[in-house]
Amino acid sequence: MSAPYRLASREEHPDDLVVSVAGLKFGGPDLIVIAGPCSVEGEETYLRTAAAVKAAGAHMLRGGVFKPRTSPYSFQGLGREGLSILAAAKRLTGLPVVTEVLDLRDLDAVAEVADLLQVGARNMQNFPLLKELGRARKPVLLKRGLWATVEEWLLAAEYILLAGNPRVVLCERGQRQDRTSQRCALDLDALPVVRRLSRLPVIVDPSHAAGDRSQVARLAQAALEAGTHGLLIEVHENPEAALSDSPQSLHLEEFRSLMDQLSALAPALGRKIARPIV
Repeated sequence: MSAPYRLASREEHPDDLVVSVAGLKFGGPDLIVIAGPCSVEGEETYLRTAAAVKAAGAHMLRGGVFKPRTSPYSFQGLGREGLSILAAAKRLTGLPVVTEVLDLRDLDAVAEVADLLQVGARNMQNFPLLKELGRARKPVLLKRGLWATVEEWLLAAEYILLAGNPRVVLCERGQRQDRTSQRCALDLDALPVVRRLSRLPVIVDPSHAAGDRSQVARLAQAALEAGTHGLLIEVHENPEAALSDSPQSLHLEEFRSLMDQLSALAPALGRKIARPIV
C-alpha cells in the first residue's frame, strides 16, 4: 500500500533529501548544531550569547521572537523588535538563524530575517499556516506535535511539500507524558523509523524534551547515535534569569563542553561535526 505522504515518502523518491540552509546541508553526513536562547530577550544579551555559541562551534542561531506560551501571563516575546535583534546577530556572527512563525500576518517579516522558518509543536497541524509556508521561498523546520504520530507528522510535512516548498526539515522534540521526572519523552525510536519511511532530514531538540539542563547532553549524544542530522540546543548566558525555559537552558560553559563531547563521539559513529562558519 502506498504511503499517504507521497512526496515525503521514499517509495517514489528513494534518495535522501538534502536541504540547504545558507550553505549548511541538512540531510548529509555532517551534524549541524543550532544554538541560542529560547527567546530573544534584549539586544545586548542576545548578541553576547550569539557570539559565544559561535565561538563554541554552533552553526546556526536560534531565538524566539513570537512565543506561544501556555500561560497568557508568561513572556510572549519581543515580536518584530526581536526580528531586528536577530538581524543584528546575523550581521555580527555571520551565522544563519531560525525562528518560529506563529501568525500568517508576520510571515513576510519573519522570512525577511530568518534563514529557516520554524513551525512549533503546537502548530504542527495548523494547516493554513503549513500551506502558506509551502508557498514561501524559505526552508521550513517542522517540529513534531506533542501527541502526534509519525504518520501525522509526515502528513503535516506533506502539506508544505504539496504547496510547492520542497525544503522541509523535521524536528523531534519529545512527546507529552504523565511522568514528573522529565518534561517530555524524547522519542528516539522515531528517528530510524522516519529515516526508513521518509526522505526528509530530521533533527532533534533535546532541550524541550528534557526540560532540565542536566539531561540535555546525554539526550544530545543519544540522538547522535540514533542518526539525527542536527541538534537544536537552548543556551543562555544566565539561564537562571531567562524569561522562558530557564531550567533547560545550558550555561555557556556547558554548551562548550557538549560541543567537545559531540566532537569526540562523532568519529566513533562514522559521523563528523559540520565545519564551522567563519
